Amino acid sequence: MNQSKIHFQLLLPSSVDHLITQPVGKLLPVSAQETESTTFTALDCFDQPLRHSGRLLLEIDGDFELLRDDGPLVFQSATGQPRFINDFADGPLRQALSDLSPLRKLLPVGAGTRQQMLLAFIDDEGKTHCRARLLKFASETGPKFSLVELQGVRGYGKSLQQLRAHIERLGGAQVDCGALYKQLFPTLALYNAKAEIAIHSSETAFDAANKIIASCLPIMQANEAGIMADHDTEFLHDYRVQLRKIRSVLSLFKGVYDDAQTADLKARFSALAAPTGRLRDLDVYLLERDTYHDYLPESLHDGLDALLDLFSDERASEQEKLSQHLRSAAYKREVNRLAKLFKRQKDLAPGPNADQSAHDYACEQIWQHYRKVRKAALRIGPDTPDEEVHDLRIRCKKLRYLIEFFSTVFPKPALNKLLKPLKRLQDNLGLFNDYSVQQESLQAFLQKPGSGKGDSDLSIAQSVGALIAVLHGRQLEERNKALVSLARFNRPDVQQTFSDLFQNRKDDT
Repeated sequence: MNQSKIHFQLLLPSSVDHLITQPVGKLLPVSAQETESTTFTALDCFDQPLRHSGRLLLEIDGDFELLRDDGPLVFQSATGQPRFINDFADGPLRQALSDLSPLRKLLPVGAGTRQQMLLAFIDDEGKTHCRARLLKFASETGPKFSLVELQGVRGYGKSLQQLRAHIERLGGAQVDCGALYKQLFPTLALYNAKAEIAIHSSETAFDAANKIIASCLPIMQANEAGIMADHDTEFLHDYRVQLRKIRSVLSLFKGVYDDAQTADLKARFSALAAPTGRLRDLDVYLLERDTYHDYLPESLHDGLDALLDLFSDERASEQEKLSQHLRSAAYKREVNRLAKLFKRQKDLAPGPNADQSAHDYACEQIWQHYRKVRKAALRIGPDTPDEEVHDLRIRCKKLRYLIEFFSTVFPKPALNKLLKPLKRLQDNLGLFNDYSVQQESLQAFLQKPGSGKGDSDLSIAQSVGALIAVLHGRQLEERNKALVSLARFNRPDVQQTFSDLFQNRKDDT
């Protein structure tokens, strides 16, 4: 017997009762199978990639099921308690989740109960024409509902069509996993660390700066609990990204706040960022463990592992220190004061450029920074000192931040034409810088007395020396890639787009 399936449809309890008890034409519903209620846990990463992409992942008694807007249910059993995508064995679920970041942990977003029921629709001779599989859901905070999946039987296509029409009359709707989240967990807030900040061209530069900073602060705060729980390393990364954006606004939006206000805010946000630096550096090293193993011959792995074990011990200490800092009354008081300051804004002191329109201010600043990037880029070649390459990287970062801050002020197609080559260049320059920083840090480690333990000192030193050599080679490769990306960024059409959008432009609105 072959069955053809369509995707799930959503039904409310009253409609389910009707489906279970009332005939469909001459076909009677008969319960062919019913299970006891089981507890489920819904999982997603903190940045909610499953929710944003129309997927709902459920864990039920060690098994995993994935509901999707655009496909049938995906099922896979698992051993242990997999929480990262790479923890899952090869199979349909891992394949369906292959787009998830391997760095992000799957966390519980809610729980409830689910009961399965299989209905057969039979004729007066007891022959089954079609079936309906019901999944009845209930959670602590949301209303009950069911998902129904129709299953056809060969030779009875008209009966399946009749049942489908009956489901539609009962109010059955194609499953929307976004709606399922709202049904199951109505209090679960949406999280988007990269949400677009709507700035209108007629707004003042002062209002634009305040809006950007005010939007970054709650995202920063939302990551605090994950840092303290040490769920995954991306919580700290996202926390630092928000701080970096805020500090970039204070650095790039010159004259928007008065000098004293700017200096005060720079010092306060710099103080928030300072305790996070070493932990992030250690995270980067430990996340590269497999890559470092690939770089070095097996004979040097013992020394490498000893080094990374030292970093792991230091990381545990740094993580505890940062957690204590985030739990402190002084930290909470400072963050709350800053959040209140940018929510009210009346106590912020505007500078001489505060009243300039966002459009005109953006044109002026972006064009100015673009010219600085172009000037620095002309000096870059195969033999350019590393310091000048790093200077170009920083200038590119500032330019990209400015363009992204004001992305809603200008036409998207034109901005995308600029951002694509700029991002590629920035990626190359970022890797170049990473390799350089790692070499410097490893060299500093070698010069620190007593870094290893007894006999491990020599093996660590040998591995570190070899790793530094490999990283230097990678850095040179990345420099060459950066030169290629730089040529793309300096194309005449890119230059013309920058000029058309930002040079001597005034807001016509």
